[in-house]
Order: sequence, then C-alpha cells, then structure tokens
Amino acid sequence: LAFKMGAHSSKEGLSQEDMAFLERNTRYDKATICDFYKGFMADCPEGKLSPTTFCQIYSKCFPTGNAKEFCDHVFRTFDTDKNGEIDFKEFLLSIDVTSSGTPEEKLNWAFSMYDVDGNGWIDLEEMTKLVGSIYKMIGTHQTQTHLAKYEAEAKERAKGIFKRMDINNDGKVTKEEFTKTCLEDENLIDLLTPPSAECHIQ
Repeated sequence: LAFKMGAHSSKEGLSQEDMAFLERNTRYDKATICDFYKGFMADCPEGKLSPTTFCQIYSKCFPTGNAKEFCDHVFRTFDTDKNGEIDFKEFLLSIDVTSSGTPEEKLNWAFSMYDVDGNGWIDLEEMTKLVGSIYKMIGTHQTQTHLAKYEAEAKERAKGIFKRMDINNDGKVTKEEFTKTCLEDENLIDLLTPPSAECHIQ
C-alpha cells in the first residue's frame, strides 16, 4: 500500500482516542502508526477496507496463485466486529499480530481464521477448506489436471494435520490442541499461518 497521503484522505486524521488505543494495544509508536494510517487512507479514502479492495491488495503478494478464497478467510479474521468492512484499528491490530506477534499470538489469530463458524473449535471440514485455499494461493495451476491433483493433495494434507492436532480423538481441534501441535512443529506454523500482512503495505 502507498504510504503517501491520498488527496481524498480523512481531514480529521486519527482521533487521539484511537491513537492512544493503538499505542496501548500494538507494538508500534506514534510515528509508525501515523505512517500506517496515511498509507491506509491513501488506499481507502473512506477509511474502510472492503473485501474486494482487501483481496486486490493481498493478492499482489501471490502473483502466481489464486488467493481469492484465502483472502476471504483473512478478511473475516481482520474484521473483528463482523460488519463486513475493516477499519484502521482492526487493520493495524491484525497487522501487529501477524507481523510482530509472538508464536502464541500468531497461532491464536490463525485459530480464529480456521474456526470458520466461530464455535470455538475446528472440524475437519474447516481444516480442509483452509488448507485447500492455501494450496490454491501458493500454487500455480495452469490446467484442470493440476487443480484436481492439488485439491486431492490438500485434502490428504488437511486430514493428516487434523489427525495430529486432534489429541483426544474427539473429532474437534480446540485452541489448546491447535497451539500445542503447531508450537511443536515449526513447519506446521509456516504452512498454517498466513504470510505476514506486512506484504499488503509495501
């Protein structure tokens, strides 16, 4: 995203209240928050990020793959008040976690993304959906044959990961099981957590 203040950007800037909130709840200082805000407003003069704009920006990080499905999941996780758009506070809180958070914080964030229906656990269908969308995003599929192969591979991968995570074999993966399994396997963290949202704002 551009860091240049757009011609239509908000006249009033960031309220003192929002600035204080973001200084308290992220690792950024005032100057960095202002820079992020300028970039955000240059790209979203209305001060809100729609799913379409968000996906256009995020997709630039994956020029060869199809990031649409994965974008939808990331958008849902950024949009904490579930009103269908991302405001600057939601944007920066998620950026902070995905780019500077501890492994535990990143995994908590990722868990919310995998728990598609928000019921507090992940089932096999949710795991398959997300792993499939990651495969589509990082892969290049020129042909239908490639696509079918990727989908089958993603399904198997999701099944394997789910089995490892479902420690007590009850068909559900809780946040504790998800975090514990990922912390024991760095490759899993790399596969399951989205690339740093920093790439949106280059």
